[in-house]
Amino acid sequence: MQPAALKPWRHRLHEVIFEADTRAGKTFDITLIFSILVSVFAVMLDSIPDLQDSYGRVFLSIEWFFTILFTLEYILRLISVRKPLAYVTSFYGIIDLLAILPTYFSLLLPGSQYFLVLRLMRVLRIFRVLKLVQYLNEAKMLMRALKASRRKITVFLFTVLTMVVIFGSIMYVVEGEKNGFVSIPRSVYWAIVTLTTVGYGDISPKTGLGQAIASVIMILGYGIIAVPTGIVTVEMSRVSAEKISTQACPSCSAEGHDIDALYCKYCGHKI
Repeated sequence: MQPAALKPWRHRLHEVIFEADTRAGKTFDITLIFSILVSVFAVMLDSIPDLQDSYGRVFLSIEWFFTILFTLEYILRLISVRKPLAYVTSFYGIIDLLAILPTYFSLLLPGSQYFLVLRLMRVLRIFRVLKLVQYLNEAKMLMRALKASRRKITVFLFTVLTMVVIFGSIMYVVEGEKNGFVSIPRSVYWAIVTLTTVGYGDISPKTGLGQAIASVIMILGYGIIAVPTGIVTVEMSRVSAEKISTQACPSCSAEGHDIDALYCKYCGHKI
């Protein structure tokens, strides 16, 4: 049986908060993004000791103003959908919740308010506001490709892990403690740094044999870096792009529907 439609005022509220197809919805989202940027900027400035000493009270007032504002917005989002739990457990629902919790936690745990920079992740809504559907589509395609290649990547990572353990153990025997390879875990750390071509330089082989082994690891590193990229690229070539709309379901707030969809692919509600 088809779920009952939202009441007119809730339907209107949903259009303003979740949709970017209307002027009111676009205005709301742009205002929200501006508020997010300002609040994050204030948190960043508050972390500077000199500014914090001089304007600490001002930053605290700004922090609580935006926290209350985002709390009200979060409550309105819950009211405007038929299935609030579906929104709470969605990607944006979790991000929206993380945007307001740190301030309240700071009452019990001083310093946790700096996690408010998580609010910046909410700017991802700009994809919907600016109608960049093609980017949403590409992101969806990339996620499908990563999901399809997860087993191959897991095998690849396990192989790399085995290699660094073997090379680290060999270097521990060849170089020894006198050259900085004081333990196998320390040597494995060196192997990881060398294989990934990071090269911190805090540990380096001193013997000829050790340097030869290091050279082999470096050369292998260049080849290994390309492997996961190739795996994902192959999977992406197999995934056909699908056109999706920017419309959110009024029932579960899910997004990513086909451009010609009449019903939500997740809950079956009419969109």
